[in-house]
Amino acid sequence: MMHKYIKKPIVINAVQWNDNNLTEILTFCPDCFSYQKDNVPVLMINTLEGPMKASIGDYIIKGVKDEFYACKPDVFLMTYDEVIN
Repeated sequence: MMHKYIKKPIVINAVQWNDNNLTEILTFCPDCFSYQKDNVPVLMINTLEGPMKASIGDYIIKGVKDEFYACKPDVFLMTYDEVIN
């Protein structure tokens, strides 16, 4: 039988990669590294599942187990709301 579930509300930290904030991304995510391919910046994240390529515009998320991963902007905006202190 199928059951329905709802995500538990948790607060995460994330930074959107905009191609002008690579230093901020690399400071935030020590499991990330970057390189240039055909004059295009490439961001790689060492995730729990293995290397993951992030695209400009993706959000880099620090998860509940201090793991890092990328999330496409449309999915991020459907899933998360900004917390205003």
